[in-house]
Amino acid sequence: MSYEVIFLARAPNEKVDKAKKLYLKGEKLIDIANQFGLSEGTVRSWKSRYNWDCNVAKEKCNVAKKKKQKEKRSVKEVQHVMENAELTDKQRLFCLHYIKCFNATKAYQKAYGCSCETAMVAGPRMLGNVRVRNEITNLKQNRYQREFLSEADIFQKYMDIAFADITDFLDFGTEEVSVMALDGPVKIKDPETGEEKTLTKTVNTVYFKPSSEVDGSILAEVKQGKDGASIKLADRMKALEWLSKHMNIATDEQKARIEQIHAQTELLKAKAQADDIEEAADDGFLEALKDTAASDWEDGSSEED
Repeated sequence: MSYEVIFLARAPNEKVDKAKKLYLKGEKLIDIANQFGLSEGTVRSWKSRYNWDCNVAKEKCNVAKKKKQKEKRSVKEVQHVMENAELTDKQRLFCLHYIKCFNATKAYQKAYGCSCETAMVAGPRMLGNVRVRNEITNLKQNRYQREFLSEADIFQKYMDIAFADITDFLDFGTEEVSVMALDGPVKIKDPETGEEKTLTKTVNTVYFKPSSEVDGSILAEVKQGKDGASIKLADRMKALEWLSKHMNIATDEQKARIEQIHAQTELLKAKAQADDIEEAADDGFLEALKDTAASDWEDGSSEED
């Protein structure tokens, strides 16, 4: 049986966007808050949560820089492989194709131009070639793509899925907002100063964290529906099942971590069971038992009389 975990969260509203534009124009937080009938603390929390101070131009520059660096790394990898005198031209092509798809059959078929049937046999055999394997390992050490994860890395990824913490993706808490009427924020007089102020109330809030701050690889889905935005985590039960079958490839540190989590889980289960027992014992059963005993005592006394 698998379970789907879905969390709903509010996306930034139009008021937040307008407030941000005013802030970027140089207006003070207190002035922005007054314009929207909000507390300064609310606007300040928006500023922090949505990274208003982020320099957009700098971000674009960083993206372009990273893209250029990636292209340079790819060129260097090709040059490194082509300079390897221990490999034939076909073997070099095999290495280059393999690091893109991590599939020996496809890589062999593209490098040698043979049939799929031939590649299915020869591809895995090529990986057994020590020189080819060494070249792939060298490339693996210099890249951080998913297809080059080590066994420990793969195990860690399943651990991340199985033991994902929702607070890694969401911020939730309370926030002071204005009480709104048809004509705008409700105004009241401060009983101490006599000055007019906006009536506020405390509401529960749930916000997504910026995509740059979360590990999107363990999210199965992010969507916007009629009830708001939602995220769905990857199947945790399947991840747990996979971990239980592959404990042999876990590092000592990973095994210790799983043992720790298991111990914590068992402790929570024991506490929950104890709470259930205590609640059951305190659900009126004892009082009813006392009343029954008292009734029996009275009946016994009447018979003796």
